[in-house]
Amino acid sequence: MKFFVDTADVDAIRELNDLGMVDGVTTNPSLILKSGRDIKEVTKEICDMVEGPVSAECVALDYDGMIAEGRELAKIADNIAIKLPLTWAGLKACKTLTGEGNMVNVTLCFSANQALLAAKAGATFISPFIGRLDDLNIDGMELIGDIRTIYDNYGFETQILAASIRSANHMKEAALIGADVATAPPGVIKGMANHVLTDKGLDAFMADWAKTGQKIV
Repeated sequence: MKFFVDTADVDAIRELNDLGMVDGVTTNPSLILKSGRDIKEVTKEICDMVEGPVSAECVALDYDGMIAEGRELAKIADNIAIKLPLTWAGLKACKTLTGEGNMVNVTLCFSANQALLAAKAGATFISPFIGRLDDLNIDGMELIGDIRTIYDNYGFETQILAASIRSANHMKEAALIGADVATAPPGVIKGMANHVLTDKGLDAFMADWAKTGQKIV
């Protein structure tokens, strides 16, 4: 499973990228706001740092506006994935922009039917939002499984990009179901390394090592 980092914080991206943990980056208007930087400037910096796809989101709601913004965002770098909402206008724009050779990430997906439409429209990525479904007491992972089954049934090449991931457990479940990509905040990815028994074991080893009175270097 590929790891995308869901942030516009270049320092956090750089730390994970240096460890080989970054296969791509996703941003959205909320993350751009949080960064406090110009969208084109920060997106260009991220694209120069990361080899994989970097999602940059259109904010227009109509087809013509999405096409204009998508083409402008695509000029930033060759690894831009234009991010479009799963609306009828977004699907139309997806068809056009992918037809022009661009990567497109169709976002805000909450049903298998929506994911099927996005695949038919040629989306490079479909982003089902797990956490927001969980907030409504709907199993977000069930949606990932439904999309996986549908895409496998018909050989769709659209990649399932599990989004709105809130925990390390979400990452594990997405991997078990077979999501192609999971995008998560840096803290969630780093949190995957944590386990109470690892900490407990390390404390015991350190205590015993101190008793030996030895040094390795």
